[in-house]
Amino acid sequence: MQHHSTDSPYIIEFSPALAGNGSSLKQFRVAVKDLFDIASYPTTAGNPDWANTHPIPHFTSPVVSALQNAGASIVGKTITDELAYSLNGQNIHFGTPLNPRNAERLPGGSSSGSAIAVAQGSADIGLGTDTGGSIRVPASYNGLYGLRPSHGVVSTEHLVGLAPSFDTVGWMTRDIHTLNAVAKVLLADLPAVSINKPIKVAYSASINAQSSQHAELAQLLVTLQKLEKIDVLDLSSILTPADLQQGAEAFRILQGAEIWSTHGEWITTCQPTFAPDIANRFAWCSTITPAQQLEALKIQQQFNLKLKPLFEQADCLLIPTTPGSAPLLTMNDDELAHYRNTLLSMTCIAGLGGLPQLQLPLSGKNDAPVGVSLIGAKYHDQFLIDFAHTVLESII
Repeated sequence: MQHHSTDSPYIIEFSPALAGNGSSLKQFRVAVKDLFDIASYPTTAGNPDWANTHPIPHFTSPVVSALQNAGASIVGKTITDELAYSLNGQNIHFGTPLNPRNAERLPGGSSSGSAIAVAQGSADIGLGTDTGGSIRVPASYNGLYGLRPSHGVVSTEHLVGLAPSFDTVGWMTRDIHTLNAVAKVLLADLPAVSINKPIKVAYSASINAQSSQHAELAQLLVTLQKLEKIDVLDLSSILTPADLQQGAEAFRILQGAEIWSTHGEWITTCQPTFAPDIANRFAWCSTITPAQQLEALKIQQQFNLKLKPLFEQADCLLIPTTPGSAPLLTMNDDELAHYRNTLLSMTCIAGLGGLPQLQLPLSGKNDAPVGVSLIGAKYHDQFLIDFAHTVLESII
C-alpha cells in the first residue's frame, strides 16, 4: 500500500499515485501534509502515538477530493511537525526534511514535508495547513510561493486541527501560475472583489526594518512607486513593531488555549511522546487561565480595530514574511525560542484578523531564501494573487 520514496524520503508514496479525473489541474502532482485524512490510509499528524490511538480514516478530506476531481494526482503524504505545533520543520520520530536550498538551515514548518517536496521537484503543489505560519514560513525558507487563505474559505473537515479559530488550509508552489490554478479550484466560491485604480500598497518602514531583507524590501517599494496606477503608502503610524509584539502575545495565548481545548484530553489520557520543545509548549497551554484568554481577546479586538483604517486607506499590506532566512540547524533551544517569538510578531497579523496572506520569494538569496508577503482584507485572496501575477512577478 505505502512505501518510502528513495527520491524523496519525506513523502510516503501511494502505489500507484491517486490519480485525478478532471482537467484543470491535470499533470500537477500534489504532496499532502499528513494532517489530511485520505480514506484507507493512516493519518499520523507527525506523531506515532497519534496514529496508534486513532482509527484509519474512512473519509477523505474534501480539499484533497477537490484537487483530485480537478485532475491532480496525489503522490503521497508528507512529514509534519508533531500535531503541527511548531514552525521549525523538525520531527524526532520521522526525521527532519532537508532544506534543498541550504542543508545547514531549518526547512520551516509545520508543513515541512510538503514544502520540501515542492522545492526539490517531487511535487508541484504542496498542500498544508497554516495556523501560526505553517504555510508562509516554510514557503519563505525554501523560495516558494505560498498562500494562507482567508479564514474559513477552504474546508478544514477531515483533517487534524490545532486551533480552529486560526486553522486554515493553504498550499505552496514553485510559481505563481500553479498557485493561481489551485486557487481557481479551492477559492472558486469567493465573491468577486472590485479594486479601484490606482492600487494602494501600504507598508510600515519600522516593521520592515526589523527584518534582514529590509534592503530588498526598500528596493521593491521604490520599484513599485515608479509603476503607473500604483501608490505606495507608509502607514507606520498605524502599525508599529510594538503593536505586533502585543498582537503576537495575544495570538500565543488564544492559540494555546484552543490547542489545549482541542488536544488536552488526548494528551492527558495517552501521554504521547513529543519533542521537548513541543512538549513544553503543550504543557504551557494547559496553564492558560480564562482571565488570560479574556485579556488576549480584548487585545485581538483592539488589534483588528487598528487594521481597519489601514485597509480603508490601502488595498494590501507589504511586509517581510519572516525576520530573515531560515535559522541554522545549530541554533540552540533558547535562541530558537526567542526567534519563534519574533517570527510570530510577523505572522500574527493574518492570524488575528483571519486575513489572506500571500508569500512571495525574493530573488538574490539562493543559498538562504527570504520572502515578502502581501496581506489583504478578508476575502481579497484572489486580488492578492492577481496583483502578484500581473505586477510583482516581473520585479521580484
